[in-house]
Amino acid sequence: MRRPGRRGSLVLRLLVLSVLISVCSIGATAWLAVRTTARAIHQEQGQVFADDARIYDTLLGLAARQDDWRGAQQLVDRLARETGHRIALTDQDRRPFADSAAPAPSAGASGSRSVPLPERASATVDPLAVDSVFVPGAGDSDRIDPRAVGPFRLPPGERDHLRELAQREAACLHDLLGIDSTVTTAPSGRPRLQTYLVQPPTGSRCEAAALDEPTATEARALARLNTLADTCLARRDAPPLQLALDLTWTTTGSRSPAARRTQAQCLATARREQLTPYVAPPALLFVGAPDPEAAVPSSPFDLSAPNRVRIAGVVGGVLLLTVAVTVVLGLRLVRPLRALTGAARRFKDGDVSVRVAVTGRDEISRLAEVFNEMSRRRAELERLRTAMVGDVAHELRTPLSTIRGWLEAAEDGIVPADGPLISSLLEEALLLQHVVDDLQDLAAADAGELRLHKGPVDLADLLRQVATAHRGRADKAGVVLAVDAADGLGDLHADPVRLRQAVGNLVSNAVRHTPPGGSVTLRGRRDGDTVLVAVADTGTGIGPEDLPHVFDRFWRAEKSRSRSTGGSGLGLAIVRNLAHAHGGTVTAGSTLGAGSVFTLRLPVSGGTSGADADGEARRGTPR
Repeated sequence: MRRPGRRGSLVLRLLVLSVLISVCSIGATAWLAVRTTARAIHQEQGQVFADDARIYDTLLGLAARQDDWRGAQQLVDRLARETGHRIALTDQDRRPFADSAAPAPSAGASGSRSVPLPERASATVDPLAVDSVFVPGAGDSDRIDPRAVGPFRLPPGERDHLRELAQREAACLHDLLGIDSTVTTAPSGRPRLQTYLVQPPTGSRCEAAALDEPTATEARALARLNTLADTCLARRDAPPLQLALDLTWTTTGSRSPAARRTQAQCLATARREQLTPYVAPPALLFVGAPDPEAAVPSSPFDLSAPNRVRIAGVVGGVLLLTVAVTVVLGLRLVRPLRALTGAARRFKDGDVSVRVAVTGRDEISRLAEVFNEMSRRRAELERLRTAMVGDVAHELRTPLSTIRGWLEAAEDGIVPADGPLISSLLEEALLLQHVVDDLQDLAAADAGELRLHKGPVDLADLLRQVATAHRGRADKAGVVLAVDAADGLGDLHADPVRLRQAVGNLVSNAVRHTPPGGSVTLRGRRDGDTVLVAVADTGTGIGPEDLPHVFDRFWRAEKSRSRSTGGSGLGLAIVRNLAHAHGGTVTAGSTLGAGSVFTLRLPVSGGTSGADADGEARRGTPR
């Protein structure tokens, strides 16, 4: 039983409850303030990033479509009005192209600024080196903005011709095949046919081959790009490639990952070399707060309607949590008391199997453990008493009935009271005495009063003594009794009388179940710090379903419980108790029709030493 501790004390639990309520109130207040502020900051940060990405993408598109920054001021002014940010665009030396904070032209020089630029640029606007922070996925490609088409931009004539072909094919797909499609325009001006849900069939009458063929403008640009890429590949001793209009390629060289990386790098280098004259030069982008004097400070925490609702919800939640915690802990305190009361009432009415659940480590839980232990011991005693009474009645009924029957027959003159009758009655009386002695040994073991008087025991000599004592019975049964134990096994610290009793019970049981012509062998050997005593027979064996019960009291393999083979049904149970008393074990193994082997495994030291031996025997043995 555990000693009462402060950790499971009811007083401590009540103190924890009050502290928990206070912590919940303080934590809820802090959480509300942090949550509201963090949400406002996150929203503001998200909006700032979205604005920055929009500004960057818009200016990147301008740089990709023309070779300088003309019109940048008007675009910067519009974006500044829409986002509320200060936007500046400069060259690498921080000379401005456009600045939303610049004064009007009439106010002075066009390049002057009244507000200094931030120390660090937000990004570099370069359509040939797109920033992957603002354009996710750009780092997985050549980082060239798709709007930078340069010499691939179609003139109006080619553009109109291709659009007419695309619209004609879209109408054909709708009229003949029922496929809806739309015509979109790529940055180069080339029209694209986009269908929904289905893939247009190839080789149909609607397919316009000229729509997929490069125009004259595209063919010249593609040939120039192919030449630049092949030049780069030649410098790297790589074979040339053949580009398609969608910038995929074929090659006669290696298709290994390393070769494809080289080809992709050369293609990207060639594209940048071809597009550089057609795009605006790289520019530094500065995005920051507007003029501090015009800025309107805002607090992330205000008493707006959503915040008032949020505060009311948190207050209500704290109250509900407090009530819920109080109710839960109150019920947890009362529930085990109610369970103990009900269990005690059932125990008083005679239900010794009643138990209560133990779920904690406080005073009530310790009381429940004591109650369960009391109930368990009472139920065990009741079970032992009932089993003992039933078993004793069953075992004594047969010899007593036999004695009574013969005595009544002799009294009525049916049989003469001669020597054979007296011998038969004496045999039954001896059987009764054997059963009573066995019951007395088991009762002593159950009560923890089985005394052992241990000393040094020569195991080989003990086995020979047991064989000599049972040889007469074995010879009478036609069974060969042998000993296989060499001298020099060493002394075993055990009770010689009880050990002979245990081995003798095993031998008696083996002889009883071995048919004439069979054999029983006693073996002894040393195994480290233990000794093994095995009694092997060539008898009928024990079935697998019966083997786990051979050490149960009054159990016999004969389901009729006949005494034709003798025995009280207690011998093996006594062997198990004696083995446990010596700190050892006993096991059984058997094969039907081949025999059985019962093995005693005992520690050489006997499990205890000196004066502790008798004390352990008095305390009882494990069951």
